[in-house]
Amino acid sequence: MALSIMAGIPALKELNSDLKRRMDQAVSDFQAGLAATRTGRANVHMLDQVKVDYYGTQTPISQLAQLSAPEPQLILISPWDPTIAKEIEKAIQAADLGFNPLSDGKVIRVPVPPMTEERRRDVCKHLNKVLEEHRTAVRNIRRDGNEALKKLAKEKKISEDDEKRALEEVQKMTDAEIRRMEEMAQKKEAEIMQV
Repeated sequence: MALSIMAGIPALKELNSDLKRRMDQAVSDFQAGLAATRTGRANVHMLDQVKVDYYGTQTPISQLAQLSAPEPQLILISPWDPTIAKEIEKAIQAADLGFNPLSDGKVIRVPVPPMTEERRRDVCKHLNKVLEEHRTAVRNIRRDGNEALKKLAKEKKISEDDEKRALEEVQKMTDAEIRRMEEMAQKKEAEIMQV
């Protein structure tokens, strides 16, 4: 991207960095959601959303155990405190991810069943729904930025030309972030549909 017009105008510097930060946050939220999306292979991020009741606090499994995927169809969970193995097992079952964990008291094995064609299509539909939610979030950030720019122009803090160039820049920023998310989604969809 070329040098930012907004970054060169003192009245717009803060607005520019705020918009970039918020858009980047939306993209990283989307990226985190992609990592947790189930594909045909075992991935420790599939359990990122699962929380375990650990002494009254809902705690992510990754903070209570070492997770690994030694085989394409298996996730291995080694709790640092073996007494919580049953709690982890219950939390995974309650999360309704379609996993049936097996525990020997020390290590929990989570077999990842192969996905059916129908399940793959459902996951892709869900992925597209999540993508649309994040696109909307980025568009809302654009709308906030545009409103702020119009307000600054109305208050005569920036010229009409600066306003027009800044509006174009905000639109380009929005398009670039949406394109980034769409490319990530396409790669993930190809990974999901791969048998």
